[in-house]
Formats: sequence, C-alpha cells, structure tokens
Amino acid sequence: MVQTVLIVDDDPKVRTLLRNVLEDDGFAVREACSAAEVHKALSDTHISLITLDIHLGADNGIDLARDIRRDSQVPIIMVTGKDDVIDRVVGLEVGADDYITKPFHVREVIARLRSVLRRAGNAETGPAAAPPAPAPDADASFSFHFDGMTAIPNRLELLDRDHCECSLTSGDFKLLSVFLDRPKHVLSRDQLMDLVGGIEWSPLDRTIDNQIARLRKKIERDPSSPKLIKTVRGVGYTFACDVQKVHSSAASHKSA
Repeated sequence: MVQTVLIVDDDPKVRTLLRNVLEDDGFAVREACSAAEVHKALSDTHISLITLDIHLGADNGIDLARDIRRDSQVPIIMVTGKDDVIDRVVGLEVGADDYITKPFHVREVIARLRSVLRRAGNAETGPAAAPPAPAPDADASFSFHFDGMTAIPNRLELLDRDHCECSLTSGDFKLLSVFLDRPKHVLSRDQLMDLVGGIEWSPLDRTIDNQIARLRKKIERDPSSPKLIKTVRGVGYTFACDVQKVHSSAASHKSA
C-alpha cells in the first residue's frame, strides 16, 4: 500500500515542489492550503503523514497542529522559516514529530519524512512492501511493571498508576520499550535512534530529545524533575527505575 502525505502550505510553488519530490519517491500526495481543507482531507482519506507550514495565511499552523493532535496521532512535520526558533519549539511541544526549515533540500525532506514514519511505527515507509512480521515465540505475552505503571508490548498498551490506559503513539511506546528492556543502562542518543528507528535512521534527525520529553510527560510523576528517564549529561539517557518483567504464560517474575 502506497502511503499518502498531506502537504499543507498556502504557497502553491512549495506544494508543487514537495508534490513532485514525494511522488517521484513513490508516495501519494494530497494538498491543502487551509485548516478547513486539512480537516476534510483527514476525514475522507487515510493520511500517513502531514507536512504543515507554520505560517499558513489566515490560519495558524501551531493551532492547527494542536487541533489535529486532539483527535489523531498522524505524524506531523512542521515547515518553518530559518530563524523561527520559538515556532519550532512550540510546534514540537504541541505534538509535531519533527520540523524542516525553509529553504530546504529536497533529499532532507525525504530523509526526515521516512525517519518520522519509521519512528511512528508505520508498517511501510513508501511503496516497498512491508517486511514480514516476526514469528510468535514463547516470550510474546509479557508485561513490564515499573513505578506503579504497566506496559504490555504485544498490545502497545500502557496503564498508569490508577490502571487507566495512557495514550502513546506507537513510536513513543517503542522508545519506552527500549528503556524497559535496558533499565539502568546508559544509552547515547545515537544508540536510542538506532534502537528505535533501525539502521536506516537518518543522521539528520535529532528529535530524540523531544520524543523523550513527550514520554516523560506520560510516565513521570513530575516531568519537570524526572526520576524515571534521567539525563546523563554529555552522554544520553538512562531508565533509572527498577523494572519487573512478568510473563503471562507462567507465574514466573523476573527483574530486568
């Protein structure tokens, strides 16, 4: 199945440039130049990813990203001006997955787009067939328990301390699983990008810090003073909490 990218920009020249690049790379493309057109596209088409210009004529790209994120986890790449640092930060904070600055190189667009799609857990990153699913094994049914929370990998489910389900993107859940598999191990940013995104992760993609910030908001008791995912200055991050791995097929419990 070919994935569809929604290009949101009020400049027809930018839309045409991105359309040509993406279609040449095997993606289907839809275009929108207003919030109304974006909501219509999302309602009648399966959109795999959105490129969203922050300065969208009469509409505000930041507000539009916030509206989209209320109802959907579709990946969003913000398109900003070279000097719009505040806009980039705010865009990431409201739920965007990455950003591209204008003027951009077309190959950077493709690299970032594919990287975000992989991180979001999409089955395909273009027209190529998805790899076969791994064969189930005896270790498939288990859960992680940590700091009063429960993560169930085969259901992509995270239960909070009140046993209510937390909403996580598949990409954020994958990042959490990387930490839960390696508690108290210091992981560099490059290691995390490899473990979450695979060997094809783009070296241009430096948004792992933002993804960790989003994850902290979901699992930390006080995200402003994290106790679970700790920063190791100059190196990367470590999951500092004890983790218990519980197999549902047996009564065996083991601390990771």
